Amino acid sequence: MPDGIIEGADGIARCWWPGADPLYLDYHDREWGRPVADDTRLFEKLCLEGFQSGLAWITILRKRDNFRRAFAGFDMEAVAAFEDADVERLMADAGIVRHSGKIRSVINNARRARALRDEVGSLAAYLWRFEPDPSTRPARIDFAAAKGMSTSPESVALSKDLRKRGWSFVGPTTIYSFMQAMGLVNDHLEGCAFRDVVERDRAAFARPR
Repeated sequence: MPDGIIEGADGIARCWWPGADPLYLDYHDREWGRPVADDTRLFEKLCLEGFQSGLAWITILRKRDNFRRAFAGFDMEAVAAFEDADVERLMADAGIVRHSGKIRSVINNARRARALRDEVGSLAAYLWRFEPDPSTRPARIDFAAAKGMSTSPESVALSKDLRKRGWSFVGPTTIYSFMQAMGLVNDHLEGCAFRDVVERDRAAFARPR
């Protein structure tokens, strides 16, 4: 078995990082790397990646339904209208990560996302502008390559542009994790049963313009 690939109890070879956790395995198999063009899902993931800062993604994944209830399904219009009373409500919600800076960041970023949507037509159209050119990517996504990619030139550029527009909790590492999850890159390892599945999804995906 190649480095970074583990065979599950179901006999399927996968990337190492979900381990044996059923929730994490389902996320790896059904979501991670699949290209997304829906503004609400993209905004949600940017917010949750910000909450993940300093934590493990599985911690956020286990609380994702709670986050969705707390933040109005991550509808950017609804969240943009949140006020101080909502911050107090969220700080009292034990089902989410209670961090006032991150909570306020989501509200701020909802307002910034709404402005971006109004400027370019959709949040998706803006974000997909930063999809890397395949020629700049490693020839093989093996374990060594994956461990060496916590950022990319494109994640640095996107992070810089978002911060210039007033977003917060959108550093280059956070943004690269977002790009991996939302299908702007395919970082399933060579030998993972889902690498080719995601490649086919990406080939068939109509990039938002």
